[in-house]
Amino acid sequence: MTSPKFNKTWIILLLGSLCVVTPFAIDMYLPAFSKIAAEYKTTTSEISLSLSTYFVGFALGQLIYGPLLDRFGRKRPLNVGLVVYIVCAIGCATASSLKMLIVLRFLQALGGCVAQVGAIAMVRDFFPAKESAKIFSLLFLMIGVSPLLAPVAGGAIVAMLGWRWIFVVLASIAFVILTLTFFFLPEGHKPDRSVSLLPGSILAGFAAIFKDPQFLTYSLAGAFSFAGLFAFVAGSPIIFMDGFHMSTKTFGAVFAALVMGFIGGNQVNVFLLRKFSSQQIFLSALSVQVLIGLLFFLGVRSHLIDLKGTLVLFFVFLSCIGLTYPNAAALGLARFSSDAGRASALLGFLQTGTGALISMGVGLLGVQAVISMLSSTALIALVILLVGKRSIGETIESEEGETVMH
Repeated sequence: MTSPKFNKTWIILLLGSLCVVTPFAIDMYLPAFSKIAAEYKTTTSEISLSLSTYFVGFALGQLIYGPLLDRFGRKRPLNVGLVVYIVCAIGCATASSLKMLIVLRFLQALGGCVAQVGAIAMVRDFFPAKESAKIFSLLFLMIGVSPLLAPVAGGAIVAMLGWRWIFVVLASIAFVILTLTFFFLPEGHKPDRSVSLLPGSILAGFAAIFKDPQFLTYSLAGAFSFAGLFAFVAGSPIIFMDGFHMSTKTFGAVFAALVMGFIGGNQVNVFLLRKFSSQQIFLSALSVQVLIGLLFFLGVRSHLIDLKGTLVLFFVFLSCIGLTYPNAAALGLARFSSDAGRASALLGFLQTGTGALISMGVGLLGVQAVISMLSSTALIALVILLVGKRSIGETIESEEGETVMH
């Protein structure tokens, strides 16, 4: 049970701080792509591979931390992972080659991923399943600080100190978050020694979760819907800085403005949940996302979309993802409480792994791949949802008899 001196608001703030670790690691160095490319004498598209490898490390690391979070409690793996993140961030600041930067970004993600997967698991530790979608939306309000501040801050750091200082700042931010959570975040899950760390048992545990029809349907549909955000993040420097010739400062402002759509969708979701179920919101938002993706694809192919049209379509598209993500996560995790760490890790692996593949496609294929992936991933998500719902039967949005930690 949580100590009485800790209230829900404090828990949400601490979990939210953990959730911004990876978004800051991604968004803050986006405006520096052209500067990094110039120093390493390469292209912006190749620099985006350092982003893709971060996504890969983030996805794989979650599978590692899932069982550890259930076996040893939430805080011990969290502390170790954040230390690894900090050390690797400092390493990125001194990387002498692009290959070294890519490797260090992968290792940085392996450490830092524990922050988000741990925070998601602790939502199930401290709050009932029926409140999960609302709590996820509130956490995304804090995540929204990243795309609003990080690109602008990154651009300013590049202008004043150089791109390497971005990673020094990232290490400093993570150190502050580590200190706060170490001293003030309560342990939400007692260590469970019955959780085996043998590879066979770990794989069997993940397989049992993966076979659950509700988890499988909403985690996969949510992953492909969410992949559109990865395509946007990986492709936006190429589209706006290379394609529309925006300056670093202008790109940071445009990026922040567009991601407001994602943040706004998350916050609108809090109000929609008062009248509609997570299932209804997810299906409606995903349907609109598919429509916008198709309009985007057709408009680009026919050369009918200019900068203004691109901005409008991106904004609406990201708003839809802001609605689909928290509801997909809540529905996918609704059946799990005692093994929330593993379920959260598998959910994150599917989402980030799908996004990593999409972002790698952007890095390898360039700007032309971005719009195609935006439309195709949303359509795949809708097909998965419609097919998967047939095998779920009655969808559970909360567990009977569950208790909330106070």
